[in-house]
Amino acid sequence: MDSSVEVQGRHLKLSNLEKVLYPAPGFTKQQVIDYYVRIAPAIIPHLAGRPLTRKRYPDGVDGEPFFEKNAPMHRPDWVKTAPIWSDHNRRTIHYVLANDMATLVWLANLAALELHPSLALAKDVECPTMMVFDLDPGAPADIVQCCQVGLWLREIFEHFDLQSFAKTSGSKGLQIYVPLNTPTTYDVTKSFAHTLARLLEDQHRQLVVSEMKKQLRTGKVFVDWSQNDEHKTTIGVYSLRAREYPTVSTPVTWDEVERTHKKKDASKLVFEAKQVVARVEKLGDIFEPLLELKQQVPDLKAMAADLAPPEPEKIEIAAEADEDYPQPRQAKKPAARKKAKL
Repeated sequence: MDSSVEVQGRHLKLSNLEKVLYPAPGFTKQQVIDYYVRIAPAIIPHLAGRPLTRKRYPDGVDGEPFFEKNAPMHRPDWVKTAPIWSDHNRRTIHYVLANDMATLVWLANLAALELHPSLALAKDVECPTMMVFDLDPGAPADIVQCCQVGLWLREIFEHFDLQSFAKTSGSKGLQIYVPLNTPTTYDVTKSFAHTLARLLEDQHRQLVVSEMKKQLRTGKVFVDWSQNDEHKTTIGVYSLRAREYPTVSTPVTWDEVERTHKKKDASKLVFEAKQVVARVEKLGDIFEPLLELKQQVPDLKAMAADLAPPEPEKIEIAAEADEDYPQPRQAKKPAARKKAKL
């Protein structure tokens, strides 16, 4: 079944609307498109202006997917793109910019179920506007253990007067974001994230690992700091995931994170497309602060003098700063504080 539609003055031809992309619930391409239309007011601000990598599933979630970075040649002339040089590919890649609903519908019609935006805007690809900590559980650990690690991370951020926000991965993990929206570099954000990951690992070795080796991750939560990289992307907020059911990477409140950890019930942080639309209608976009909230990455070395000597078997946060890591310029030095105990 094909259909011609007009979306915000743009004409699109939609194809194979009856095609089932999620076999278990019988969720069709038409329902995928309908979800992205309904969630558009919330998701577009988080995609607009950002180079977008798409993961397409033309044969549904049980078929063979492929990543797509370059905009296809057959795109409509109104689809905006951003030319960005790739050292790895030795060529310019023309990334799609999902700036409007028409582009979002066009992508959904291509079975681009998963949307992976850059942490930076296309106009300044070397300046991330946020940091992300991807908490990935190794079985038998699950999102409940991720909630515990997320709460430890939040405590560290609060020590630095940083606000942080949580969302589900839409798969099995949890992701913690720190909005910046101030001048910085990936070298700065990545080294800071690595420092915190090692700190958590040193203080909670029974649960946390900061190395990517899979053999180390059984029953633990891998704090993936490496996502803070110009060449990597993380699943976008409100994006569908290619799981058995149409789950969504969903913003959650810290109260929800705490309740899930307390009740040890992973199902409390699983949301499907219909639920997410209803949540946004009720709660609004609780990830909106990521768009404009201005915060700076702390200079760990500059804070060393403000931190108390470490207690036995405790790690002083400032001591984790690597001499080889670049530090942010013009970092604000906070007032003296007591050492954060995690």
